[in-house]
Amino acid sequence: MSYKPSVLFVCVHNAGRSQMAAGWLRHFAGDAVEVRSAGSEPADQINPAAVEAMREVGIDITDQTPKLLEYATAESSDVIITMGCGDACPVFPGKRYEDWKLEDPAGKGVEAVRPIRDDIRDRVQQLVHDLAPGADGV
Repeated sequence: MSYKPSVLFVCVHNAGRSQMAAGWLRHFAGDAVEVRSAGSEPADQINPAAVEAMREVGIDITDQTPKLLEYATAESSDVIITMGCGDACPVFPGKRYEDWKLEDPAGKGVEAVRPIRDDIRDRVQQLVHDLAPGADGV
């Protein structure tokens, strides 16, 4: 039985950045990595501009819903990547943490979300290379 790392993407509303990152990770790593996302103050729905920006590159995130960041989810994740959730993100010893400084796509149109999407893509590709070098998508 092989080890399958788990990655948790966290942003405030779990509606834009973390959902796009999770979509990219599922796309690049497939089943090689367990993908999770959550927010400290989840929105009611995913940002429509994020959905459209991801659709443009062939990734469908419409089946996802914003979820509340739960202690157990963070505790059981191997890698926690935060995107502006500040002090709401719990810290556990021995976890790999990264804080990605990304512009918040909330309230922006798809034109403004595209560069954020592409920045996230590049970061996720590096993450996949680190965690699952044999994954198909990278």
